[in-house]
Amino acid sequence: MRATAVRRTALAAAVASLTLLATACGGSDSDAKGDGGSTGAKDDASAKPATVKALTSAELEKASLEQGDVAGHKVSKTGPEDIAQVGDVTVDKKECEPIGFAFYGVKRGTPVGNAGRKVVEEPKKNESADPADALAGMLDMTSSLVTLASYEGDGAVKSLSELRDSAAKCATGGFTLSMKGSKQKVTKLTEEKVTGGEEALAWRVQMGEGDEATPFKLVSLRQGGTVATFFSFNLGKTGADADFELPTAVVDAQVKKLG
Repeated sequence: MRATAVRRTALAAAVASLTLLATACGGSDSDAKGDGGSTGAKDDASAKPATVKALTSAELEKASLEQGDVAGHKVSKTGPEDIAQVGDVTVDKKECEPIGFAFYGVKRGTPVGNAGRKVVEEPKKNESADPADALAGMLDMTSSLVTLASYEGDGAVKSLSELRDSAAKCATGGFTLSMKGSKQKVTKLTEEKVTGGEEALAWRVQMGEGDEATPFKLVSLRQGGTVATFFSFNLGKTGADADFELPTAVVDAQVKKLG
């Protein structure tokens, strides 16, 4: 790829992704947490335990990722500036609200406790003498918003079921999200395979079309009465054909702490 093309692609990726990060990083320890999905090894909602203990926000903080838990990643707490309130996000199709709210970490249902983290992959070192290649390598890093929400009774099971149904209804045709007036068009939802917890779901989410398209990854899983949701993007990946790997190291580390 020519240097000018790489620089153009990198710049577009940075602008698109940073803009979405500013609106997508909803989540905190007190407020915003929030074709079908894939399932983990224990994907049977009916097999939920008879009694589920909901964790408080303080307990979820202890179960949240901390710096050093994921090799090669920087972990930080979400702050007030990251919070997406329910009224901040609107979706043009009612059936698409659960999946749309999940992107932004908007609280769904009535969780007892919440917690949130931002996890950013460290840039890959590129010894190439070509500045364009070096820049592309630096941008090839995945950032994830991780939110935890704990529910009493079968609240967590219902949350995953609601998300699965919403994705199935909204996989084709697309829908539009509005975050404080900033609109994003979801053009495609594609199911992906993921494992973790007692049940897990994952999708590739495409926002925009053609060269202006940006891929995201959404993972949501349940461990007992806690739902962990991961919304990720990669600064170096743009375009309808672009893709990147699920943040499995982040998912695995969070499941281990919830375990």
